Amino acid sequence: MAAMLSLRDMDYGDIDEVMRIENSIYPYPWTTGNFIDALDSGYTCMVAELDDAMVGYAVLMPAVDEAHLLTIGIAAGHQRKGMGEEVLGRMAAMARDSGIRRIILEVRPSNTPALSLYRKCGFRQIGLRRGYYPADNGGREDAIVMELIL
Repeated sequence: MAAMLSLRDMDYGDIDEVMRIENSIYPYPWTTGNFIDALDSGYTCMVAELDDAMVGYAVLMPAVDEAHLLTIGIAAGHQRKGMGEEVLGRMAAMARDSGIRRIILEVRPSNTPALSLYRKCGFRQIGLRRGYYPADNGGREDAIVMELIL
């Protein structure tokens, strides 16, 4: 199914649908303002579509010769079908083609599906940020820092 996936630039008109997906898959979702800020800043913001329906998105913040994957999401009904791997691979290829030499990201240790995806795509752990994410009951959760050399 992932072979029929198309990737295109996100625009402001996509934000409502992006937010619908974001709010349905993350316990601590980005806000509408976060996506507007990413578009305003000129980050690489892409949406993934299958048969003209949005099924995912990704935001990559380039900085000189590296980029930071800020968020990636695939709608719940389309997860575990290779689409996350497809979107991540295509984002990495676009970054490499624009001169980026590595991509970094943070991920919750509790997000085992994401960790599995990132490892499958060649990311490796390079660090840990203590108390990086909000967690239940007002606590904090660490972030695993990962990198992909392009």
